[in-house]
Amino acid sequence: MTRGWHRRIGRTSLFTSTIIAGASPLGSIPDLYGYDVSESAAVDFVLALLRSPIRAIDTSNNYGDGTSERRIGKAIALAGGVPDDFSVITKVDSAGGDFSGARVRESFRESMERLGVRSVPLLFLHDPDAFDFGYMVSAGGAVDALVQIRDEGLADAIGVATGDTRLLHRYLDLGVFDVILSHNRFTLVDRSADELFTRAVELGVGVLNAAVYGGGILARPGESTKYSYKPASRELLETIAAMDAVCTRSGIDLATAALQFSLRDPRIDATVVGITSESRISSLIASAGLHIPDAVWDELEHLVPPASTWLDHPSRGGDSEIG
Repeated sequence: MTRGWHRRIGRTSLFTSTIIAGASPLGSIPDLYGYDVSESAAVDFVLALLRSPIRAIDTSNNYGDGTSERRIGKAIALAGGVPDDFSVITKVDSAGGDFSGARVRESFRESMERLGVRSVPLLFLHDPDAFDFGYMVSAGGAVDALVQIRDEGLADAIGVATGDTRLLHRYLDLGVFDVILSHNRFTLVDRSADELFTRAVELGVGVLNAAVYGGGILARPGESTKYSYKPASRELLETIAAMDAVCTRSGIDLATAALQFSLRDPRIDATVVGITSESRISSLIASAGLHIPDAVWDELEHLVPPASTWLDHPSRGGDSEIG
């Protein structure tokens, strides 16, 4: 990895590690991830994370119906509070088809209660895809409520987090968000977010990139056949196999290249990676530090599949899977 380990997120006051722990799996969602995470294992992991070089965790009100936040909160209590240099990031979510301003306030209150904190350095509007844009941005609606939370000093910065880059462009147009988070759209095999990230940087908006393994397929080539939790096309599977072969010949694994692809991009302030074990913390840091020759990056770039295979190509519908 050629960049420093710590970086400011856009123009916000948040200065953190360039890898952020994604806490969706801590909610124990076996239907999505294929495995359970016990409460004791989750709490032990967060306690280890608080002592590690990774200095932020990203969770959400709805991860495991609040389970992720509750487990993080329990670990924070056991640790005696959040360390001064550690950031707990969360997101407000809809409930029962309601994403009103009142719901945003309630979601925030629930999260603070579970986490055992009074404020957060960064608060996201999470997966607004299922709701009409006009409804979300209406006077007194979800976006207004999020801005108010920031104005009250309860969140230092606010952002919008979802998959669909076309929708993220519309939220950027509002000029009120400090950060964007996109998932599965900027990986070794999908560049849907390329233009979005460039535009965000030009606007002074921070960029977080999540799901750099495409839901696992780029971390476990040959084992998974799904990209962004949906069946991958034959063309995509063949591309991943070819990229894996390039990495193997070079003495690295595809997962390392997938991680560093995001870390090496100067537009990306931090990369969010879902992890649940202490051993994974050390392996991620080791992967981030491995040297990958320029010739390998050139080969991988040559193999990038056409835009027709990307999630946000005009011929395809976007998704709003968990991110």
